[in-house]
Amino acid sequence: MSEIKKIDYSSLYNLLLREVQSDVLQEVEPGLYTGIANFVSKLKSEGYDGIQSKVKDELIKIITDMTSLLLKARIEKAIKSANYDDANLLDEEKYILDSEAELHDRRELILSTALNGRIKLLESISKNHKTKPTVVRFLKSIDEIVGADSQTYGPFEAEDIGTIPYENAQTLISKKMATKVRWED
Repeated sequence: MSEIKKIDYSSLYNLLLREVQSDVLQEVEPGLYTGIANFVSKLKSEGYDGIQSKVKDELIKIITDMTSLLLKARIEKAIKSANYDDANLLDEEKYILDSEAELHDRRELILSTALNGRIKLLESISKNHKTKPTVVRFLKSIDEIVGADSQTYGPFEAEDIGTIPYENAQTLISKKMATKVRWED
């Protein structure tokens, strides 16, 4: 694993400036986002009082804004450019772009399926989406529920983690009774 380059306010500003002044995706050090996370974590862990605490909080806000702008600029360049250099993308950026490709594929599947009159496939896609397993953390206790897949789930106590169908999870999330838990492979 390569060594993570230390990030500070000035180096982050220079990276952002270089990125927004160019139409081409710039080469950046691997571990950039980890370096930023380390920098912010260190700042947050430093205990200050009074005006020093306000300065620290403002610095964290500025770093957050610069990082957001940098990431947005890099992703937008990659999306707009059909011939971007994949070598200049960081793994975290590739992770974001994978979801863009998935969005495109799903859009094309639905369009093609609808235009080719494949009703059964559309119904299958809809049913599979409604019932796909979704992991949630319950914010409130709930009684047993019947899922979109006609199976019974629960009861659940506050702070329990459970897997329920997507449609039910969305209902509970919108009612602030649960929150989605994201699991990564």
